[in-house]
Amino acid sequence: MGVDYYKILQVDRNAKDDDLKKAYRKLAMKWHPDKNPNNKNLAEAKFKQISEAYDVLSDPQKRAVYDQYGEEGLKGQVPPPGAGGFSASPDGGGPNMFRFNPRSADDIFSEFFGFSSPFGGMGDMGGRGPGPSFGRGVFGDDIFASFRNASGDGPSGSVPRKAPAIERTLPCSLEDLYKGTTKKMKISREVSDATGRPTTTEEILTIEIKPGWKKGTKITFPEKGNEQRGVIPSDLVFIIDEKPHSVFKRDGNDLVVTQKLSLVEALTGYIAQITTLDGRNLTVPINSVISPCYEEVVKGEGMPIPKEPSKKGNLRIKFNIKFPSKLTSEQKTGIKRLLTSP
Repeated sequence: MGVDYYKILQVDRNAKDDDLKKAYRKLAMKWHPDKNPNNKNLAEAKFKQISEAYDVLSDPQKRAVYDQYGEEGLKGQVPPPGAGGFSASPDGGGPNMFRFNPRSADDIFSEFFGFSSPFGGMGDMGGRGPGPSFGRGVFGDDIFASFRNASGDGPSGSVPRKAPAIERTLPCSLEDLYKGTTKKMKISREVSDATGRPTTTEEILTIEIKPGWKKGTKITFPEKGNEQRGVIPSDLVFIIDEKPHSVFKRDGNDLVVTQKLSLVEALTGYIAQITTLDGRNLTVPINSVISPCYEEVVKGEGMPIPKEPSKKGNLRIKFNIKFPSKLTSEQKTGIKRLLTSP
């Protein structure tokens, strides 16, 4: 169907006019650009989307076309002639081709609430001029009070507060963070039903773990906390944690592995065999003399770099050299003879 207007307004397909108004009132207040000065581009896009959804679903003719033909029907695929909000298509599509002309988001907002901005902002939505700094409403009432009372938010005289974020740790294996993965989290929360009574609902959240994400990375699901009257629901925040790994340690974008070897191998040559986090077998021959502080660096075999996942950090191989606990006189003599410069 393309855009799902019911999903945008968070209503079911049998929603009545009152349900649509309640949903639009709540979402329009939340996403009005003047209320989101620090996130204006996203707010403007959401605000327009919400307004368009309400414009279509609140008009019986437009809604009928949308229910039957989907978004394509609104854009010109054979809705019935004369449907409200439609006009003859200019692209030569014939007498049965009609096109939906969406109204300005601000016009819909003003028509619904009786004013263009309840936040006293200077927004610019689709050609809107500077908004007045509303201290009192156009009818002499406190404009925020009318907004709160309409949406059921908060006692008179205070802007709805937002509940503090709920943070949860999300443990991930090093393999998950190397390859990336999808995790499903089931949550249970209290919401208001159509009559305003609290009810418990369960929801599955999908979390996309990107390759190279680090411990401490936060994934936020806005307003997924419990709904309470007069309080904006809290954000649900998952914080990536890294499970210990049996072979590798992570150092930024690098991976560090320690290999055990004998003193003879350290002095005469050693071949490191390593299985990578994505299951490949690496063979790394080391021809240098391996001292206790020696480190072999394999370029590009570390963790993916989050902003450029095609690039990787390095694999650093460290060594734990097992020295013999005792040597015979013959061994000592032999070693001295071999290692003493001529």
